[in-house]
Amino acid sequence: MYRFAIDPSVNLLAIHWTGHVDPEEAKRCGEEVRQHLSDIQPGLRILTDLSGLESMDYECVPHIDRMMDLFNERGINTVVRVIPNPYKDIGYSIMSLFHYRHGIRIMTCESLEEAKKILQA
Repeated sequence: MYRFAIDPSVNLLAIHWTGHVDPEEAKRCGEEVRQHLSDIQPGLRILTDLSGLESMDYECVPHIDRMMDLFNERGINTVVRVIPNPYKDIGYSIMSLFHYRHGIRIMTCESLEEAKKILQA
């Protein structure tokens, strides 16, 4: 499952992945992101929360790739990831090298509380 939220007042887009995520769900998330991306200005900040993730099918990767490309096109400048268990990282760090331009701040946290502090700073 996923929960998607946008807060235009602080130019923040958040995706919280939970439970088991299959390709169809990742595709739906990508479609929802695409529909709402116009609500965000350049300088976009992304919060990706994997703290509730149990597993994600490998076939979700192309959908994540497309979302990263959309974020890059929209002028992303900060990515904060919550990955409490490094074994549940589906390769975000590697994908970032191919889908984000240089100069984007990317931080990985172990907790959502830590991520919120970074985003508030």
